[in-house]
Amino acid sequence: MLECGMLEQDKRALRRRSAVLCKQLVVDELLIQCLQADEILTESMAESIMAEQTSHKRSWRLLLLLPKRGPRAFSHFCSALQETEQQHLYELLTQSPQKDGKETPAERFVDSSLRLPTQEVIAAKRARTHAESMEFSLDADSPINTPVLPCAPDFYLSHCQQSYRMNSSPRGLALVISNVTFDPCAAPDLDPRKGGEVDDEVLRKVFTELDYSVTVQRDLTAQGMRTCIENFCRRTDHRTVDSCVVCLLSHGVEGAIYGTDGQLLQLDWVFESFDNAHCPLLQNKPKMFFIQACRGEEMDCGVEQIDGPPRTCSPSCEQRDAGREGQGDANSRQRGDLGRPRIKLPQRSDMICGFASLKGTAAMRNTKRGSWFIQELNSTLRLHARDTHLADIMVQVNAHIKEREGYAPGTAHHRCKEMSEFTSSLCKDLFLFPKYQPQY
Repeated sequence: MLECGMLEQDKRALRRRSAVLCKQLVVDELLIQCLQADEILTESMAESIMAEQTSHKRSWRLLLLLPKRGPRAFSHFCSALQETEQQHLYELLTQSPQKDGKETPAERFVDSSLRLPTQEVIAAKRARTHAESMEFSLDADSPINTPVLPCAPDFYLSHCQQSYRMNSSPRGLALVISNVTFDPCAAPDLDPRKGGEVDDEVLRKVFTELDYSVTVQRDLTAQGMRTCIENFCRRTDHRTVDSCVVCLLSHGVEGAIYGTDGQLLQLDWVFESFDNAHCPLLQNKPKMFFIQACRGEEMDCGVEQIDGPPRTCSPSCEQRDAGREGQGDANSRQRGDLGRPRIKLPQRSDMICGFASLKGTAAMRNTKRGSWFIQELNSTLRLHARDTHLADIMVQVNAHIKEREGYAPGTAHHRCKEMSEFTSSLCKDLFLFPKYQPQY
């Protein structure tokens, strides 16, 4: 089993040469087979790399994976370069920075960046180039931060008729509620969600790049969350936009999430708030929900693998997003009659909800990089929102989470797995069409 994380000097070497590698590296089946034979890449990783349609994208995906593949990954990658007759890249990587005597602005940016994703690089006032963004994301302790890839005009024109309308700018309003610190007196059993602050920043950035107007609220009580959601539902801006996003991040149990005061907010109440009766401005518009919280205390401990490719060790610093078992709030909300629409709709339609874990199980969170579910949602949206239905994006998120199987032997979470799931009442295809604005 691989140890986790590449040596720091090897990560720096990859970062220094990442722009050149993306342009000149030939990622073919021979190179991939060499890395598979050395157990640096799993079969599913190899397939995901080779599925990319251009050499640049294959190189970029490989360079994102290598820093997370253990201390042997760099040396085996260098050996693979030699075996595939890419000696010039081998020499470039193994050459000491003092010897070449040059330092590019991109290298200065990366080397001066702070290590933890919870800290911001204040000095960088300009927008990063694609290469710089890619280099920054090579740090295994940082969320993937490559720019959202834009939708091509041809793709939009061929899919817009059968899809939800997604032409407004902004595309919609987004609400992120992230509970990180809990009241030690009112909720003594709820530990701080270390890494949760990374999640809400990741979501803010990715949905801003997807052209949403994002509001982030941190550390709310159950009543505070109710008030925040009610105010969000009543915003008149929903009339002029084409969609809506709601992200809830906290400790939780099946069907509910905790406020910072240890009280539960029922998810069914949340969905009801956005249904066709209670939020008429969002009728016939897609409403996306992403819930990062446990849905119980059970851990999916898996079964011993007897066939197929080996799995790899997950990073350390993992925690469950579980709280304590509790009873839901029995008080349901009384609402006034908003009137019937002229055309009758199902009361709850045009919704899709992604959950971080299966019913009754705990969700996993890394104390440095944030939760597994949000990490994978972020990277998959950035890479594939341009040409992939949101339901298929959620399937890809689940597939990537399944690759994170084991922990270090002897820990409480050894061989524990998380699987996400989603529910949908969408009536049309849902493509976000990032960075594409139709010309009329």
